[in-house]
Amino acid sequence: MKIKKIAILICCFFLLGTGNLSAQHAVQMKEQYRPQVHFSPQKNWMNDPNGMVYHNGVYHLFFQYNPYSSLWGPMHWGHATSKDLIHWQQQPIAIYPDSLGTIFSGSAVVDKNNTADFGKKGQQPLVAIFTQHDTIGEKAGRNNFQNQSIAYSLDEGKTWIKYAGNPVIKNPGIKDFRDPKVMWFEPQKKWIMVLAARDIVSFYSSPDLKNWKKESDFGKDLGAHGGGWECPDLIELEYSDNKTGHLSKRWVLIVNLNPGAPNGGSGTQYFIGNFDGTTFTTDQKDTRWMDYGPDNYAGVTWSNTGKRKILIGWMTNWLYANQVPTEKWRNAMTIPRELQLKQVGESVFLTSKPVAELAAIQSKPVSVADGGAKIILPCRLDISMNTNNDFSLDLSNDVNEKLIIGYDKNSNQYFIDRSASGKVDFNKDFAAKHWAPRLTNNAAMNISILVDKSSVELFADDGLTVMTSVFFPTTPYKFIHLQGKGKNTFPKLKYTQVKSIW
Repeated sequence: MKIKKIAILICCFFLLGTGNLSAQHAVQMKEQYRPQVHFSPQKNWMNDPNGMVYHNGVYHLFFQYNPYSSLWGPMHWGHATSKDLIHWQQQPIAIYPDSLGTIFSGSAVVDKNNTADFGKKGQQPLVAIFTQHDTIGEKAGRNNFQNQSIAYSLDEGKTWIKYAGNPVIKNPGIKDFRDPKVMWFEPQKKWIMVLAARDIVSFYSSPDLKNWKKESDFGKDLGAHGGGWECPDLIELEYSDNKTGHLSKRWVLIVNLNPGAPNGGSGTQYFIGNFDGTTFTTDQKDTRWMDYGPDNYAGVTWSNTGKRKILIGWMTNWLYANQVPTEKWRNAMTIPRELQLKQVGESVFLTSKPVAELAAIQSKPVSVADGGAKIILPCRLDISMNTNNDFSLDLSNDVNEKLIIGYDKNSNQYFIDRSASGKVDFNKDFAAKHWAPRLTNNAAMNISILVDKSSVELFADDGLTVMTSVFFPTTPYKFIHLQGKGKNTFPKLKYTQVKSIW
């Protein structure tokens, strides 16, 4: 069958908005690789999202932050806020190191019932739960240098008071003992913590966020164990059961892993199962990945969002996070994603889609016909096909650097190839073609692709297969070139301009 090639160029012009922009925002818009629709720090190093909590109409995003350098270093909790999950305002540093150590990853909750007795005059305090990393103890060769502490805020997360009784969970003698994710378990009126411990997770419970009891362990002989387990999360989701047509509920345990991901380095696996307040169980035998691309790590969900579960991840990989060619700042977050469950055959899978709020900064979609002109980033590309056949979509620039996104029918896999995407020589593992399995047998295909100045996020088959990849072209991509097979099965493409959040 003759392969039909179409060079598609779209002439699009848009204004970034009117009014006065701050000097910092003006700088952010002009920086070569600065994301235009993703959160990134104004300067210096950022890694794991932390303490994500929704309260009084505001989404709080705390994050691992080194205020002294654009390389990983002494960890603080940075802070950003948003009312719509799209436009972010970076706030002053929230939590600083102290004599117990630097501030590693953790979570935050709204203590609605004031179980910890931190609230005053009816206030609902925010409580942060985090790992303190004792660098001196680590250098001395001890194995108990990571412990769990808490702090509280009575002013909407602006300032934090550390609990005088810290740490609230002392290390039992495990070098990797960190990243507490806490939730309220309503059936038993208690707090549940899931905590990473080497290459398993441990569950703890507490009536008041101060006094914790270990409940159980999970994961010794299940899932991927190519590296240490980190940044776990536990959520409950509903889905429509194909057999009964009724809504069913399952628990999802999210576990980040470094190294050992399917395309190398760090990645995120998940387990579908049940949780009874003490133990998590699963009958899942295979290893499942929330994102098969190389650049989504340490993702966890916001607390206090009801049935809606929204996750954000750190958009890079530990293989090269300290080496990517951005100098004043390093690393960004993924687009926030709504998590859902979907049944495929007898199995239930976790799906991810960009949050609906993204539509507020999108222009009207344009159906692209044969022909060509230019594109402007950031943008969204939606591909649909009546049957699953090979296709590839090239994003390229004037110096013939290109990123290739596509599907290979023979192997039944999606791929992102950044081998010739631009600057790739800063790390030996960066230039590569990454693969992800297609998880449905449906003939029809739908693929949504969000492209920013230095990242691409692919959501295929309604979010069953997801891939995230960063790239660093020497000049911005301007062109797209779509290849497919057959007149009647050729992919249909829609182009949507996306406005900068700056």
